[in-house]
Amino acid sequence: MAPRKRPETQKTPEVVVRPKSKRNRSPRELEPEAKKLCVKGPGSSRRFDSGCLWAGLASLRVSASCSSIVRALHQHKLGRATWPSLQQGLQQSFLHSLASYRIFQKAAPFDRRATSLAWHPAHPSTVAVGSKGGDIMLWNFGIKDKPTFIKGIGAGGSITGLKFNPLNTNQFFTSSMEGTTRLQDFKGNTLRVFATSDTCNIWFCSLDVSVKSRVVVTGDNVGHVILLNMDGREVRSLKPGPPPPSLNPILGSVSPPEPSSSLQLWNLRMHKKKVTHVALNPCCDWFLATASVDQTVKIWDLRQVRGKSSFLYSLPHRHPVNAAHFSPDGAQLLTTDQKSEIRVYSASQWDCPPHLIPHPHRHFQHLTPIKATWHPRYNLIVVGRYPDPNFKSCTPHELRTIDVFDGSSGKMMYQLYDPESSGIMSLNEFNPMGDTLASVMGYHILIWSQEETGMRK
Repeated sequence: MAPRKRPETQKTPEVVVRPKSKRNRSPRELEPEAKKLCVKGPGSSRRFDSGCLWAGLASLRVSASCSSIVRALHQHKLGRATWPSLQQGLQQSFLHSLASYRIFQKAAPFDRRATSLAWHPAHPSTVAVGSKGGDIMLWNFGIKDKPTFIKGIGAGGSITGLKFNPLNTNQFFTSSMEGTTRLQDFKGNTLRVFATSDTCNIWFCSLDVSVKSRVVVTGDNVGHVILLNMDGREVRSLKPGPPPPSLNPILGSVSPPEPSSSLQLWNLRMHKKKVTHVALNPCCDWFLATASVDQTVKIWDLRQVRGKSSFLYSLPHRHPVNAAHFSPDGAQLLTTDQKSEIRVYSASQWDCPPHLIPHPHRHFQHLTPIKATWHPRYNLIVVGRYPDPNFKSCTPHELRTIDVFDGSSGKMMYQLYDPESSGIMSLNEFNPMGDTLASVMGYHILIWSQEETGMRK
């Protein structure tokens, strides 16, 4: 009997397990790899804003700086993450991108130092700058055309405040040492004089505008604050009763200290000394902050102003104050003194600053006062550094940088510096898109942007 054949053993085919491509991996699977790649480097050069959030996120490279965004987006889509966490991811990505920022445009059009700066609200490459001599330049650095230049009066004409007209961006408001707060156009025409001092001893130091309630507010060098309608009439206060039709319906009628049948001009001495800055809250435009060299910042409800003692809060400082800026969401107030302190106040506790940020920016007579500002998109503070040998943490050969702080923690996040432009950056403001920075350094205007973006321009 023939032996039974043993069945042939079939070879098991070798199974090759291929790793998933990055495109098919979930954010959780990508996270360990992203942590290994945690290297500081330039971020994406794409531009985006909150109006096109998803398109912006889709265009970002999934690098170390952006890995938190991918995870936050995934968690947000699953309903496990809140908007603040997503916003924080975007902020971190922006901070990483600052490593690629360079100065790509410079201008020195004035014969005196620049004193004020304002971005065009609709054109992210257009900025207006005023000088100590009253000159004003409108500069669209995105094109090769010659900037628009308006000649000032020279000595005594310093532009102390500059704002585009929200209702017509071919016009702008100015306050000046010439003793006027006025509306002008870029052809050099004065369209309306809102306030005039009629004396060389009194001048206007600041202004702000609200398009919602159609008001202009301006402060002078002796402590007065004036509120006006944008049509040029001063807002007046009456004895208690219904407001007349000419009064602004949002602000309403304001009662005087004593009932009177005569009209009283809304022109009050709110501070003991010069009013260096006035700011209307962007979300509640009846909410006004005023800063002064009398070492106070005061917060007012314009619907309840009855005199210099009718403020809601008085925030004492150790030194005179250069500026008080509300954050873009109106929930915080940023103040800059004339020595070495930046403060961030919260709307929940105006009289108790949560963050006192030590920072050298001392006042000097021939230097445009340094003022900290908010980034328009993120909770970040931008301010120029003036190294002070008497400052506690001063180091030898300290650089004159532009410092970026986290508005929540007060922690230094980044420092911008260009060795070819090493002067003191007194004014620093990002454009409304938040991707381009304009700086004032003495006579010079500098434009910072991401290196790749700047080359394309």
